[in-house]
This record gives sequence, C-alpha cells and structure tokens, in this order.
Amino acid sequence: MPAMLDSVAPPMPIPGHIDPVPVPRAKTFREDGRIDLIGLGKDELRQTLLDAGMELRQAKLRAKQIWHWLYNRGATEFSAMTDISKTMHPWLEQRFVIGRPEVVEAQVSTDGTRKWLLRSPDGQDYEAVFIPDADRGTLCVSSQVGCTLNCRFCHTGTMRLVRNLTAGEIVGQVMLARDALGEWPSQPEGRMLTNIVMMGMGEPLYNFDAVRDALKLVMDGDGLALSKRRITLSTSGVVPMMARAGEEIGVNLAVSLHAVTKEVRDELVPLNKKYGIEELLQACADYPGANNARRITFEYVMLKDKNDSDAEAHELVRLLRKYDLPAKVNLIPFNPWPGAAYDTSTPERVRRFSDIIFEGGISAPVRTPRGRDIDAACGQLKTAAEKKSRAQMDREADEKMAALG
Repeated sequence: MPAMLDSVAPPMPIPGHIDPVPVPRAKTFREDGRIDLIGLGKDELRQTLLDAGMELRQAKLRAKQIWHWLYNRGATEFSAMTDISKTMHPWLEQRFVIGRPEVVEAQVSTDGTRKWLLRSPDGQDYEAVFIPDADRGTLCVSSQVGCTLNCRFCHTGTMRLVRNLTAGEIVGQVMLARDALGEWPSQPEGRMLTNIVMMGMGEPLYNFDAVRDALKLVMDGDGLALSKRRITLSTSGVVPMMARAGEEIGVNLAVSLHAVTKEVRDELVPLNKKYGIEELLQACADYPGANNARRITFEYVMLKDKNDSDAEAHELVRLLRKYDLPAKVNLIPFNPWPGAAYDTSTPERVRRFSDIIFEGGISAPVRTPRGRDIDAACGQLKTAAEKKSRAQMDREADEKMAALG
C-alpha cells in the first residue's frame, strides 16, 4: 500500500453558492510509497516513526533530532543529519522524504519581488510571492489551489477551487523561500524573510486545520521561530471561523472589506450575502487579542467610480467608530488584469479617500503596488492554466450572483 501524502485526508470544501460544501477528499499517494515528513508536528513525527516500526524509546529521540534538522536547519537530505547514525540513514530514506514544492517557474520583478509557481506531487499548481522592503521582507502564502469565493475584482477569484493545500504544502512555501534566501539555520537576527501574510491563493479560513497546523510550525520557537506578531491571516469574512482563528492561531487579522454598502460589497465579495458588513464588523470587534497595539487591518481595493467616493470614505470611518475597532485601513490601488471589469481609481481620488480616513483618526496608508510586471501584485495570483475570456468570467459571475438570489 503506498503511503499517503496526508496522514488523514480531511474533507475538502468545493464551491457552493455561498459557503463551500464539505465532501470527502480523494486520498493522494506518492508514487514511491514514501511519507513526506514536512508538515508534521513533533507528536505526529514521533508517531510516524513508530508506525514505520521504530522502537518507542528510539522514536522519541529520533523524532526530536529529525524535527530540529527539518525546521531549524532546513535539511533536505537525511545524510545531512550528522547526529543520527549513518547506518540509520538508508532506513529513513527508504520510508520517508523531506519534501519541497516543485518550482515550475521562478520570476523576479524589476522591484525585487519574487514569485514562484509551484507544483504539488499530484500535479496541482499554486503560487507564493516574496516582497522585499527596506525594513522587512514579507512572504505571501497560498492556502488553496484556486479559490471558492469569486470576488469580482480578484484575478485569483476567477479560478475554480481545486483542493485545499496540506499543512506540509503551506509550510513548504515558507521553507522554499528560506532555501532561496539562504536563511538556514533558523535565527531571528538578520533575516530577510521577517513577515508572513496568508493572502495568497484561497480563503485561509476555509482550510482552517491545515493553516493552523502550518502556522504552529512556523511559530514554534525551536523551529522556524517566527513571532505570531509578524504573521497576518487575511479573510474575506468567514465570520463563524474568526473567533476560533484568534483563539487557536492568535496571529494578526486582516479583513478584505472593499466596500461599505451591502449593494457594492454583495457585488465585489459575494460572501457578503451570507455574512453582512455589520455581522463581520462585530466579529472583528470580538476578535481575541485585538487592541491598539495589534490593530485589525481592513483591506480596501480602490475601484474607479465603484467604491472610492468621499461619501464612502466617511461611511467607512463611521462604521469603524461605531464598533470601536482598533483599526488600520490599507488602501490598495486596483491591480489590473486581462478581462477585469473594473478600473483603477486615480491617484488624486485615492489620496482624497485616504485623507478623509486619516482626518477621522484612523490610519489609512496607500499600499505601493509591487510585482505588477510579473502578475505578483495583490489580487493577481493565478496560474497560467486558468486563463479565461472576459465573456466567460462575466457569465460565470452572473450565474453565481443569480444563484445567490
């Protein structure tokens, strides 16, 4: 019997009209029968060694050693594990593999942004982006192959949802970036990769267990050791999962808001028909750990003549004040893509919108687009195999909106 890539195959959400519909996910096997150790926590790693026939006392010791080599030193071969007997290396190599995503294509923008098109062993493509700045380096991580939400302004949202990424595939993006940047062994000083945002392909809260387990590995002080204060999880507003995310993961929260009225947000973010703006903002007010030192970030893409008026800026201030939210608003100039139904707000309009929010006592910086020339900017992630015509995208969006009622 070949070994599964996942020790347990969880239900996979597939596109529904508003919420994904949980269905059993087909088991995925490695052709060589070996088990990938990346994505396993300390207890899971020990149990995996036991299941493979290792004696209990030895499994406890070896699990601790292997875990350190995987997540602290970035080893990709068992032969590099110098504190494990050379006679044991063949036994490990026969049964296990230390995986990394296959890099199909690596691109570098003129501004230094890096984008990787990655492929899983079962042939699914997804993307990760590294954005360097003077004082930080941020890795944008994907949580799904495709997306279920169909947000109209987002290129990724025009893709169909294929499947959830596993915890190993999620943390593997971080490890691949560390490989590329030469940042092993793990150490907090002098890193280029300082921050992680779960803002790549997919809705993280519709793949909650894998995202939680991957981020726990990232935050473990003995391993990748990235502080939870340097990790931000973005959601389009999956209200029932937000409190659980705060309690079980505890990272910073970003909310894709993009509109202040039901009519406009229903169009831009169809999930709003299930969880409306007021319900979403209440969930933000209740988010564990939110305070003035850990503000909730509201993402707001600026679309010409759609959501960028003075009146909408004033309404945004009113809503955030109503719920007494410790908030920051990130204004994002729309990143165009072929077939998009929207235009970018003018720089003057973006500046005026920002000024109104600042005058209301709320920080509203304008995000500088990065990686546009390689389609790595916000909302542009999308595999080349998923190109569609404008007419096809409009038809599919209209069908979904009709189904939403």
